[in-house]
Amino acid sequence: MKQIFILFISFLYTIIAYTQEETKPAFQFTTTKEIPITTVKNQASSGTCWSFSSIGLIEAELLRQGKGTHDLSEMYLVRKSYEDKAKKYVRMAGTINFAGGGSCADILAGIQQYGIVPDAVQPGLNYGEPLHRHGELDMLLKAYVGAVIKNPNKKLSTAWYEGFSGILDAYLGKCPETFDYNGTQYTPQGFAQSLGIRPGDYVSLTSFTHHPFYTSFPIEIPDNWQWSYSYNLPLDELMQVIDRAIEKGYTVAWATDVSEKGFSRKGIAIVPDTEAAESAGSDQARWTGAKEDPVSSLSAPLPEKQITQEMRQEAFDNYETTDDHGMLIYGTAQDQNGTKYYLVKNSWGTKVAYDGIWYASVPYVRYKTINIVVHKDVLSKELTKKIGL
Repeated sequence: MKQIFILFISFLYTIIAYTQEETKPAFQFTTTKEIPITTVKNQASSGTCWSFSSIGLIEAELLRQGKGTHDLSEMYLVRKSYEDKAKKYVRMAGTINFAGGGSCADILAGIQQYGIVPDAVQPGLNYGEPLHRHGELDMLLKAYVGAVIKNPNKKLSTAWYEGFSGILDAYLGKCPETFDYNGTQYTPQGFAQSLGIRPGDYVSLTSFTHHPFYTSFPIEIPDNWQWSYSYNLPLDELMQVIDRAIEKGYTVAWATDVSEKGFSRKGIAIVPDTEAAESAGSDQARWTGAKEDPVSSLSAPLPEKQITQEMRQEAFDNYETTDDHGMLIYGTAQDQNGTKYYLVKNSWGTKVAYDGIWYASVPYVRYKTINIVVHKDVLSKELTKKIGL
C-alpha cells in the first residue's frame, strides 16, 4: 500500500511539473533599465495614439525634472488639433489627409499655441461613453468638412467654422478659458508655463535614404498634415540616440508600424517569419487582430532578422511600413537568452499583455520606426553639429 502511495505521489508531481512547463511563458523578461513614467491610459476606440504617446512623453519629462506626477488631457489637444486640421483641409480644398490621426508635432505645436489642461478639466467624454469612442465623431467631422469644400453656395459661409467647433464642443467639451487646479486659477497657456513645458526643447528624428542624411524633411505620411520636419540620420545613429536617451534617463516618443507580423497583442514586438492578421474593432484589434496571433503560439524566442538601412527603406517605399501607432519607449529589458528589448508604454489600457506594457526587440525598432521625438539635450555635441541644430 505504501509503495502504491509513493508511486501516486511521484505521478502527481510529474503531472504538476509537466503542467508548469507547459504553461511557462515563451518570453521571460528581466528589466535592465526603467525610467519613471505615468500610468498606462486607454485610447480605446479612437485614433488618438499620437496624443497619448506625446502626452506620456511630457508627463515623463515632468517626472524627470522633479515637477511631480501630472495627468494631462489628451483630448484638449486632440480637439485643438482637429480645429487646425479643418482650417488647413478647407484651405487645401480637401487635398490633404483629414482623419483622427496625427503626430507628436501636433501636441508640441498645440502646447506652444494653446497651452495644456489637466485631464480632469477636459476628459473629452461628453457623449455618453465611459471610454473614448470616436467612430461617430470622426465620421461627422469628415462629412462636415466634405460638405464645406464642395462650396455649394459658391462662397464659404461665415458660420462653417463655428459649426465645426460646435460638434467638437458637443463631443469633447468646450475648451476652458480658465480653470482651478490645486487651489490656483490658470489659463491653459499659464498652466503650461507653470509646468515649464518648452516644446522647442524637443526634436524629431528619422532614418530614410530618399533624403540626404543630416538634413531635415517632412516625412511623407498622411498623418503628417502639418508637414513638420524631422532630422534624417543613418539607422545606426538613430538607434544610438534611443540608447543614449534611455541611458541618460529620458523617454522617447516612438511612431511605428504595428500592423506587421511580429507585433503581438500579447505584448511582444519582434521580426519573425510568421504572418499576422488584422480585424476591425478597437484600436488594438484594428492592428493586432481579435484572434490568437502567431507570436503568442511560440514556445520560446525566435532568432530575428538582421535589419539593414536598405530593408527598412524598401519596406517604407512599398507601403509595408506605415505610420500606424504612437507609443513611449521608457527603458530596456532582456529575455531569457540575454537578448535586448525596449520597454514600451502603450495606450490600450492595462487589461492586455504585461499590464499595458510591450517589449519591442531591437530589430523591430530598427525596422519599423517612422520617427522618434526626444529632448534635444539627449543629442551628442557631434550630432547636434552635424544636423545644424
